[in-house]
Parts: sequence; structure tokens; C-alpha cells
Amino acid sequence: MKNLLVTGYRAHEMNIFSRNHKGIVYIQKAIAAKLIPLIEEGLEWVVTPGQYGVDLWACETVIALKQQYPQLKLSIISAYRSPEEKWKEDKQEYFHQILKGVDYYGSVSNQPYSGGWQLSARDDLLLRKTDGIVLVYDEDAGAGSPKFYKEKALKKRDEDGYRYMSISSEDIQFIADDETLQI
Repeated sequence: MKNLLVTGYRAHEMNIFSRNHKGIVYIQKAIAAKLIPLIEEGLEWVVTPGQYGVDLWACETVIALKQQYPQLKLSIISAYRSPEEKWKEDKQEYFHQILKGVDYYGSVSNQPYSGGWQLSARDDLLLRKTDGIVLVYDEDAGAGSPKFYKEKALKKRDEDGYRYMSISSEDIQFIADDETLQI
């Protein structure tokens, strides 16, 4: 696997409203646990849509992993131009800070948001340009934006062997519990 899509919930879908939320660290550890074996097997690019939530936490994780694995590359491919422009100022600053560690940034549409077609086009491109996905999604926690990625990724898996990997809330809780026991 050379190119991997990493995405999942937006922050508000996980009831995370602060960048200092203690759960983010465990989500990032779960993402790193999935990425490290893939990097050691030859993963070259991690690609995200750049939404505020799992996407940007995955970017932070990859930027940190690049210290140990300098060959790893990171890309954000958004659906439309300047997706962050309607975000609060602190979230915009965070996004721009992340962009400093990205190797490639682009958008599917060079227009501002004009409709769901841009999101669909982005999703189709990301699935077409990657060999697999790590999706932070838990059906038991209720449907959210990752549901659509799961449906498309599983269809692609059945059609051409696309690799589907998920991180559930249980996976994240296991990491948190394990770390708490070690203290």
C-alpha cells in the first residue's frame, strides 16, 4: 500500500469542542498504531480531506511520525477552496499551522462552497487515488459523516480489493484504559 486515506468524525460529532480535550490524544494514538505497521511496509502518503476533527488530528499524528519516518508524506485534499474561512479564528489558526507540515495541499474545486457535489467529487477522488482507508467510525455510536466513506470504501473493497481498516470507540477506549493502568 502506497497511499492511504485517513478520515472520520468531525470534532463536534464526537462532542469535542476544545483542542485540549483529553480524548484527542487517544484518537491520535489509535491512528498512529494503525499507521506505523503500514509505514514500515512501505506506505508513502497519508491523505485526508482536512475537515476539523479526525482529519486534522491525523495530520498532527503524521507530522509527528515524520520525525521517525522522514520518507512519509502528508496531503490534504479539500472539497473546495478555503474550507476553513467560515471557521472560528482559533480553528483557522490551527488549520494554517497544520498546513505548514503538509507536503501537498489542494482542493477538488477552486470555487468556494457551492454544493454537495464538491464533497462527493472530493470523496470519489480520495477513494480513487488511495489504496486503502483508516476510518474512525463507530456505527454503535450513531451515524455521522464517516458513514458515507464506509459505504463507498466497502463497495470499492468488494470491487477491487480496496483495504478497509476502522478505528472504533472501543479501540480508542482500550488505548485510554491501557494507559491509565500503566500510571
